[in-house]
Amino acid sequence: MLGSILSHTLPATEYSTGIRKRAFGRSCRGIMYQTFMRKKSRGTSLPEWASQITALREHLEINQAELARRMECSAMTISRWERGLLQPSAEHFIQLGNLGTKSESWFFWEKAGVEPAKMIQALSGTSRKNREVLRLELGRAGAVEAKNDKIPSVVGVPLLKGVAGTHGVDGDRRSLRTIPVAELIGAPASWCPNPSYTSLLRVKGRSMEPLIRQGDIIAVDSYQIERSELYGKIVVVSSHQHGLCVSRLRRYDTLDVLQAENREYEPLVLSKSAGWRIAGKVLWWIASAP
Repeated sequence: MLGSILSHTLPATEYSTGIRKRAFGRSCRGIMYQTFMRKKSRGTSLPEWASQITALREHLEINQAELARRMECSAMTISRWERGLLQPSAEHFIQLGNLGTKSESWFFWEKAGVEPAKMIQALSGTSRKNREVLRLELGRAGAVEAKNDKIPSVVGVPLLKGVAGTHGVDGDRRSLRTIPVAELIGAPASWCPNPSYTSLLRVKGRSMEPLIRQGDIIAVDSYQIERSELYGKIVVVSSHQHGLCVSRLRRYDTLDVLQAENREYEPLVLSKSAGWRIAGKVLWWIASAP
């Protein structure tokens, strides 16, 4: 209505010029706003945790694929972490802390919500990176003394306060690196190729009998998780629904299957859709006397 009035009261040239000026002003304001938003977007800094993850990876001198292998996730996930698009879970922050130096470790552990005092208590005497090499006092049946260079070294392997389930029996739902340590058990160093990644768990369930019985203690190497090298081996797998589970990994054509020693138990398909992932290779186990 106002436009029609102005068009009748103002000369045509003045009216059209006013419309063009207003349109130009709106266009300029739109361009300035878009430019401001682009500059603001470029100036937005990454979250501190994203920069720390990149710094940790560069300090370790590894690429995103290798960090993904150690974290048991995809390289795309690592990329999203470093770009600040996805924040790691508490469990992943703890795993990142386990890979870092002292200062890096505290940063990631605190991001996971772990209180420093509790972390110090949990790690006291059980550091997986610098586990003390113990010397055993060997018993002797005869009078001949063993030479010091003949005494084998042992490593202190942590027995965790958790259980590995079997087919049909759920196990602990926590990561191997977040389950508290109950005690240390000495084992020959030659039995543990990756002592910093080796831990002990009790078995719950009977699907692996007669090979591994309920209550036996298994040694799990969480560094060995490459599927192609584990076919035919006994492994520990995990899922959010069923927790840790001990089984034998088999390959049938293109299908990876978890098979119990006791054939009365149904095999399980190892796939991402089923929620299973490999947590480590079983190196050896300790059975109680019958």
